[in-house]
Amino acid sequence: MNKVLTPARDGTVLYSFTHPDIQKPSGIHITAQGHVLICGSESRNVPQLDGEGKKKLATLATLRNSKYCPQPIFYNKSAACIIVGLAYTYSYTILVFKVQ
Repeated sequence: MNKVLTPARDGTVLYSFTHPDIQKPSGIHITAQGHVLICGSESRNVPQLDGEGKKKLATLATLRNSKYCPQPIFYNKSAACIIVGLAYTYSYTILVFKVQ
C-alpha cells in the first residue's frame, strides 16, 4: 500500500495521503513539532508531511542510486539530527542528517 493513514484515537481514519514520491512507506516518526517523517522503502526517500498527514512539505533525503532502503527513522531534537536506518538483504547501516 502506498498510503499514509492518519488515525483518530478510536481507530477511524481521519486522513489518507498518497503521493507518487512515497512508495511502500515502512517507517514513520512524528516530531515534537508535529511533523511526520516517513521512510519510503521502495521510493528510497524520506519525505516530510505536515502534522495532519495531509500535505507533503519536503523530501529530506533521497537514496535513489542506493541499494539500501530506508526503514526506521527517528528525529533527535537535542542533537538536531534525523537518524535513518537502512537495510539491504542482511546488511544494515544508518545515516545521520543534521537539521537546522
